[in-house]
Amino acid sequence: MSKVTDMVEELVTPILEDMQLELIDIEYVKEGKNWFLRVFIDKDNGVDIEECGLVSTRLSEKLDEIDPIPHNYFLEVSSPGAERPLKKEKDFEKAVGKYVNVKTYEPIDGEKTFEGTLLEYDNDTLILEIKIKTKTKTVELPMDKVAKARLAVSF
Repeated sequence: MSKVTDMVEELVTPILEDMQLELIDIEYVKEGKNWFLRVFIDKDNGVDIEECGLVSTRLSEKLDEIDPIPHNYFLEVSSPGAERPLKKEKDFEKAVGKYVNVKTYEPIDGEKTFEGTLLEYDNDTLILEIKIKTKTKTVELPMDKVAKARLAVSF
C-alpha cells in the first residue's frame, strides 16, 4: 500500500505547490469490493470544492499517464475536515493550544484514548490537559506510543 501512497505523493506534490495547497494525508484502502485512493488537502483558510475538483482532475490525468494501479479504484480529493489527522511534526506544532484526540498503542495510566487540549509538543512527547468532570489533569504521552492523533471537536 505504501508504494501507491508514496507514488501518489510524488505526483500530487507539484500540483499542490503550484496551487499553494498543503498535502495533509493520502489513504489507499479497500472497503468492501472497492478500492479508494483518498487525498486530503488544505490551506490556511480551508479549501473549497473547486480546488478539490481541480486537484482531482490534474492528479487523475497524471495517474492515467503512468497507470500505476492495476485495478479499478475511486479517486477522492477533499478537505480533511474539522477532525483532521495529525501525522507530521508541523501538524502537531500547529495543533498546540487546540483540542485533540489521541489513541495510544498501549495503555498509559490505564487508558488508551485521551482527549484534551494539547499544551506542548516536542518530537518525543505530547502534553495534554484533560478535564475529568470538574478536575483538570496533565498527561504526558510519549510519541512512540501514539497510534493515531487528530484534531477533535470539543463540546
